[in-house]
Amino acid sequence: MQISEFQQLISSKYEKRDRERGVSRTFMWFIEEVGELSTALVSGDKENAEEEFADVLAWLCTLANITDIDLEKACKKYTGGDLKGFKPK
Repeated sequence: MQISEFQQLISSKYEKRDRERGVSRTFMWFIEEVGELSTALVSGDKENAEEEFADVLAWLCTLANITDIDLEKACKKYTGGDLKGFKPK
C-alpha cells in the first residue's frame, strides 16, 4: 500500500469527524498515541509497539488530511535525492 492510499483510507473513514474535532484536539490525540508508542518501545513489547506504530501513522494521516497536506508529496524530500537539512553523525 502506498502512503497516499493509506491517507485516503483514513480520510474516507474519519475525515468528517476529524475536521469537526479540529487541529488542536486532533494533535493532542496524536501526541497521546506517540506517548503510547514510547511506552511500548521502552517496555520491549513488540506486539504492542506494532499496534502503536499503526496508530501513530493513522493519526499523522488524520492531521495531514485536516490540514490539507499530501503526505506522499511531503515525503519526497526524502526520496528525491536532494535531501537538505540532513545532519550526519
